[in-house]
Amino acid sequence: MRWLFWDLDFDALDTEAHADAILARTLENGRLEDVRNVLTIYGDDRVLRFFREVGHPIISERTRQFWRAYFHTEDEQWASPAVFRAINSAPWIG
Repeated sequence: MRWLFWDLDFDALDTEAHADAILARTLENGRLEDVRNVLTIYGDDRVLRFFREVGHPIISERTRQFWRAYFHTEDEQWASPAVFRAINSAPWIG
């Protein structure tokens, strides 16, 4: 997972204090091995809570739909991503 946090001091990351950032980067950009590690560290309940409550801006709709299917929550309301993500993944494109 270290490669996902190339711009940060990986050893300084706190799995509890930085959970939302770790989950967002890993679930959006991680390899299968990285996602498995996150599921081991946080468990399904914490990952589901992340999607229900956070609406992190780097999470794409495609990723959200995958996890909705994984958790069998297709009809459930989840937190919405930031407006720029909902409109376009590249905020500088109108």
